Amino acid sequence: MTWYVYIVKAKDDSYYTGITTNLKKRLEKHNNRKGSKSLFGKIPVQLVYQEQAKNRSEASKREAEIKGWEREKKIKLIAAQ
Repeated sequence: MTWYVYIVKAKDDSYYTGITTNLKKRLEKHNNRKGSKSLFGKIPVQLVYQEQAKNRSEASKREAEIKGWEREKKIKLIAAQ
């Protein structure tokens, strides 16, 4: 099973980082208020970054790493894609 680390941009220009095995389905959940509660009131969101991970453990580690970054570093990662 392929895991993805992803970043979405919310309507308030904030970024949310998460992991999933199905990007399309996860985006639909976010935009239908069935995803992360932290995005309620900030939808719609759009996918701005994605990368594959070997497994859930690696995806979770990378997600935590990215979540710890300052906004500027996330913007550079997105721009480099």
